[in-house]
Amino acid sequence: MRKNSIKNTRINQEVQKELSEIIRAGIKDPRINPMTSVVAVEVAPDLKTCKAYISVLGDEESQKDTLAGLKSAEGYIRTKLARTINLRNTPEIRFVLDQSIEYGINMSKLIDDVNRDLNEKGEVDDQSDI
Repeated sequence: MRKNSIKNTRINQEVQKELSEIIRAGIKDPRINPMTSVVAVEVAPDLKTCKAYISVLGDEESQKDTLAGLKSAEGYIRTKLARTINLRNTPEIRFVLDQSIEYGINMSKLIDDVNRDLNEKGEVDDQSDI
């Protein structure tokens, strides 16, 4: 199975959906932030390993605690995943903190600040040419 095949894409989507459900409803660890979402999942073509990109709404301490809680619950999550998804192999999950949403918010804020500063100086009258 190739990395970008239709089958691999469907497996990635299914694993992402089930991981989201398990994290939302199945884990009772107080370290895990309730505003945790699974942004993307990459299952290896041999179905042995899986990278789960996690986004956590909160400060840096909350993100570290959530990642530690997910790593400690990895066996439980893998067991639940094996029961819900019928795959030949249940992938070993590696959780990776995804900060792309936070990065996008920061960039948007910076752009808004620059536009506001330009409007205050009167250098840009309207944004129709942007």
